[in-house]
Amino acid sequence: MIRSIRGRVLAHEPDGPVIEVGGVGLLVRVSSTTAASLPPAGSEAALSTVLVVREESLDLYGFATPGERTLFEAFTTVSGVGPRLALAICAVGEPDDLRLAIARGDSARLQTASGVGKRTAERLVLELRDRLGSLPGFAGLDVVAPSAADQHLSARDGLVALGFKAEEADAALADAPAGLDAEGLVRHGLAALRRR
Repeated sequence: MIRSIRGRVLAHEPDGPVIEVGGVGLLVRVSSTTAASLPPAGSEAALSTVLVVREESLDLYGFATPGERTLFEAFTTVSGVGPRLALAICAVGEPDDLRLAIARGDSARLQTASGVGKRTAERLVLELRDRLGSLPGFAGLDVVAPSAADQHLSARDGLVALGFKAEEADAALADAPAGLDAEGLVRHGLAALRRR
């Protein structure tokens, strides 16, 4: 496994930089975030990497930080998320921001990545939410608890997904007691809707 490379940037191609290592020019596929951090051609660059081996190809993916590489590897463990899609998700924001978005259940943030639909974003949140704290490089970071507004929006989205109109969901949640999490708010909303 090739975990990092260091060498001279020969060129910046649409798929990523070509970096010369030991006289060989390697095309390294990178996110737009990593691409923006690279030096101009002729300068030396260092990247954390992941080598993806398939029957028809060997693709090297590069990352400006080990944290981005760790997230990329986590994303590719989710069913239906391949390396290209994982790289597109990495481009949505900094690794810490993405980790916090997943911890908060913010699937909408992940949907801003090219090729990521609602189901894929929700699957990413569902499968990775509890694992992110144990990923290397992230153990010491505090996960910010979702705000009351976040909880309300999650509950509203849940009620809409169950077939209620947004206005009905808002009305059902209007008199909810303070301090309920999203699940509690959905229960409250369902009970209120049944009474109508």
